[in-house]
Order: sequence, then C-alpha cells, then structure tokens
Amino acid sequence: MKVNEVDYKGKYAPVEEITVDKEKLEKLAKLVRYFILISTTEAGSGHPTSSLSATDLMTGLMFSGIFRYNTDNPHFPNNDRLIFSKGHASPLLYSLWAAAGKVSEEELMSLRKFGSPLEGHPTPAFKYADVATGSLGQGLSIGLGMALNAKYIDKLPYRTYVLLGDSEMTEGSQWEAMQLAEHYKLNNLIGIIDVNRLGQRGETLYGHDVDAYERRISSFGWETIVIDGHNFDEIIAAYGRALAAEDKPVMIIARTIKGKGVPFVEDKDGWHGKALNKEQLSEALRDMGEIDTSIRGEISAPEAPSMKKPATGKAKPISYPPDKPVATRKAYGNALKRLFPRFPGMAVLDAEVSNSTHSDVFKEAYPDRFFEMYIAEQNMVGAALGLSSRDKIPFVSTFAAFFTRAFDQIRMSQYSDANIKFSGSHAGVSIGEDGPSQMGLEDIAMFRTILNSVVLYPSDAVSTEKLVEEAAEHRGIVYIRTTRKDTPVIYRADEEFPIGGSKVIRQSDNDVVTVAAAGVTLFGALEAYEELKNEGTFIRVIDLYSIKPVDKAALRKAGAITRAIVTVEDHHLEGGMGEAVRTAMAEFDVPVHALSVMKIPKSGTPGELLDYENISKAAIVKKVKELL
Repeated sequence: MKVNEVDYKGKYAPVEEITVDKEKLEKLAKLVRYFILISTTEAGSGHPTSSLSATDLMTGLMFSGIFRYNTDNPHFPNNDRLIFSKGHASPLLYSLWAAAGKVSEEELMSLRKFGSPLEGHPTPAFKYADVATGSLGQGLSIGLGMALNAKYIDKLPYRTYVLLGDSEMTEGSQWEAMQLAEHYKLNNLIGIIDVNRLGQRGETLYGHDVDAYERRISSFGWETIVIDGHNFDEIIAAYGRALAAEDKPVMIIARTIKGKGVPFVEDKDGWHGKALNKEQLSEALRDMGEIDTSIRGEISAPEAPSMKKPATGKAKPISYPPDKPVATRKAYGNALKRLFPRFPGMAVLDAEVSNSTHSDVFKEAYPDRFFEMYIAEQNMVGAALGLSSRDKIPFVSTFAAFFTRAFDQIRMSQYSDANIKFSGSHAGVSIGEDGPSQMGLEDIAMFRTILNSVVLYPSDAVSTEKLVEEAAEHRGIVYIRTTRKDTPVIYRADEEFPIGGSKVIRQSDNDVVTVAAAGVTLFGALEAYEELKNEGTFIRVIDLYSIKPVDKAALRKAGAITRAIVTVEDHHLEGGMGEAVRTAMAEFDVPVHALSVMKIPKSGTPGELLDYENISKAAIVKKVKELL
C-alpha cells in the first residue's frame, strides 16, 4: 500500500509517501492484541482495554518504517524515542517489543510479577523504556527535553514520539509542555493522543469530540492531524505528514475505541484497569479469529551520523575577596559558568527568574546551553528528566518555594535513575520583605524524601562553588539550597566540601554545647559563639552543609564531648535539619534541640524575621543558657 492521497476529511494534504504492507500491519496488530490479553490475564491485573485502543496507532508507528531504532542497542544516540505518557498502557509497550522479537512470550507472562522488568507501569528496568511513567501528564514534558537535546545540543535527526491518553490532557503540565515546544519550534516532537472516550470512572472531559482537542491544541501553535485511530491508511499518512513538519511540533489526535478488538468490552464503561478472566480470554480469542503467532515485525535502523564527543577542559580557580560578602545564589551562577568546560554535558534550565537565581551568568556565557522554561516548573522538571535520559547534566533553578509545584515530577524522576541538579534560591524567612508566599520552608524536607538524593546547603560563596562542583560530579538527584542575602566569605578557596561532610569551624576543649547550622543561620551561630565566649561559655559550631547524607561521625563526636546539640535552621521543623540530626543521633543518649521556623512568617527585614522565628543569634544564646 502506498499512502499518499488520504484527505484527512478534507483538512490536510499529505506530504511524504510511505510504502507499507498493510496486510502485515493488520496481522501484527492482531498479534499485539493477543499478547496484551494473555499477559494481563496471566497477571490477573493491568489495563488491557487502554492498551487495545492504541494498538493500531503504535503498530503503525513501529512496524511501518517510520520509527527508527537500533533494537540491539537501546542507548544508540540516534534512536527515535517512544514515551508512553499513558503508562498504564504498559501491556501494549511490552507486547510491541514482543512482536518485534525482543521479548519472549515467556517473559510477557511475567508481567507485574515481583522481579520482572515488565512492571505495572513502565520503568527503565525494561530496557526499551527510557523513563518511568504512569503518573499522568508528564510524558510530553519529558519528550520535550529529549527533543531539545536532539535539536539544540546533540543536533541529531532522531524524533521523539509521545503516546498520550485523553484523560491526562486535563493536566496543566501538558499545556505547559505544548507552549514551550512551540516556542522552541520542536518539529522533532510528535504527540499521539489516544482519544478513546473513557477514563477510569466514565467519560472523559470531551469524550469523542476530537475537534475540541484540535481547536485547543492548534491554538497553542501545534500542527494538528485528526484521524481514525484504527484506520491504517490514515495512521500512516498522519505519521508521514508529521515527518515533514517544519518549525512546529505535531499532535496526532486519534479517535479510538477503548477495548478495540474484543467486542464485549469495546467502548464499555467499567473495564478500566481490569483483566479478563480465563473464560473471558477464551471468548475474546475466539472473536479475534486466526492469529499468526509466528509473525514478527521489523523496526527500521536509524542513521549513524558522526558525533564528536565534546572536549573536556579545566575549570578556572575560585577567587572571592575575603572582605566582600556575596550571596550564595550569585556564587551558584558563577559556578555554573566556571564549571562548564569541565562538564560539557551541562544544560541549564530556569523558570524566568534567572536574574535572581543568577543562572543568567551561565546564560550570558553559554546561551546555546541555557533553556528559558518560563513560569512552568512542572514542565521544567519533566524536560530536565528528558535531558538527563539523553546523558546530559541538567541544572534546574527557581525559587525554592516553587519546586513544591513540581514535586510529582521530582518524585517520579527518582524511578528513572535521573541525574538532575536542582537549585532553590530565596530560601527561608531570611528573604525578608517579600513575605511568606516566596519563602521556601518545605524544600529540605521535600528533597530529603527522595530515595538516594543529596541535599546541600552552603553558607558562603566558596562552599557554594565547591558544592556545585560536587553536585556535577555526583550521579543522581542533588538539591542545592541558596540564600538571597549577601553573606561573608569565611572559607579559603582551597578548602574541600565533600558530600556527606561538615565543617567544625569553632571548637575548644571546653565546649559545653554544639550548635549545628547551615546557610544563613550559620552566621547567627558564629555571632552567638562570640557573645557567649565573651561571657566565658564556649560552644562548638558545626557548618552542616550536607544535610543528606548528614555527617554522622562529626555529630556523634561532638555529642560525646558536649552536653547537647542545638540545630538552627531557616526551615520548618518537620523534615528539616533538626530531624536529620535527631535521626543520626537516635542510638546515642545525646539531647538534640531544634530551633526552626515555627510561626506563620510575615513581611519584614531579614533580621526581624530571624528574631521573630527564634532562629537568630539571640535565640541561640538564649537556648544555650537554658541548657546550662
């Protein structure tokens, strides 16, 4: 079959001629449906009907010569990427690869079983899944990151395809992604909406009104193609048009039937997330007729363009005058610029506050590696995951408070083995007059909950630069908390700040209490030290710059010498530094007292707010005296 004259209901002119074996595609689609049904029935759970609706769309993509992929090397740089944003359709994903001969029928029957890479929703445990999906509304943002990488960084011709469900199109993150994809003219990003009408509990917002999707998506600057998602003529022609798109992303809006291929569940409510029992499976297979279980589909190989590995250089030395205070947020931007020659895989993303987070320092030096993501934090984090999956090192910055909006994306990134560095500026009440809406007071707790994450809180410019470098070297999720106000430079440029360490910056043989602080409160601790010393009382002061992992050895040593540990933090009590220290000291009979933000903050000067929340010098002095 040559598909070059499909009229798309009179709306579209076809662009690229694609020759396919339609009969073989139909046989492969039937095989894929067979695999979906037997694997979910064996599992006793799953989402067969949501998988069946998109079977023709995905069979047409993978086995028509459109999708290009080195099946023996999932990490080949120029492979097309395929993301199942509707991750509950994972039985379809696994069945497609079974139809390609890369997953055996025996492996398919391990679906959802403990230890199997074929999990209920896709994760990179399955080697043909780049990222974990299933929390709806995230796949398009991830695909955007992959498309940015292809067009602007690696400059490769691969395309990124994202299978979307109609239910998830109510998520705001989808529209954030659409705005940015149009802004960056990502004609290498192709979305496919499986408009099967039915969600988990009934009809979706627009049901089968595909024109409603077309009106909205086209208004975002995307090229839209409305098709019958079970008509291979229209499916292949739509992909052909998408391949020829110029300067804009493409959304294929496909009207489909949930449960397609199994008459007694087609377009029926109440079947979402339910597998057929064995009797129903037998009936479904009888209805499907003859199935060629020996047929296999071929996936076309991609081009192998030459790629030059970027040369690694050396970072310039750190230099800050010791008598001139510098905000740690400013040092963060300086560090990005300084470190890029050493880490040429870096990409920097910011949510329209780069002149405050100071990532604009990097932007001015390396504009081709800076991506303005505007005020759309969920999409920004999703795009960072897409870049991370393409072996880049994304640094993502905004005000600490605003990362809370994107916690689901941050949470999901841990299941994709993400290598993302987050920087939250304007943390705590010390930002002053802007008031509580701008004060990040939950960020430490939030990032501490992420499995294997690192949480860093530098106090001066030197420690910030060193910790940004540590973050770039570390493989995994790292959060760096920076401060709005200028702070004194207290460290020498040759000092080291390993992850998991701390700095004991005041100590004596007569220390009675240990005060552990980080960031802005460290300077209140140093002021308290001077005041108490003048009164004949000595305290040990620890800069606990690594909050996760925390320096247990230094804390336990201090706890064995002094009567108590006092933590001071510009953060809420729950999940903060105090709780990290208490956990570290749980096995030891050492009292830990936490000073933290315990009241609803107000607008005011930083000094007034630190006093108001009892995390200033005066509060530390008072607490030490109480303990004595």
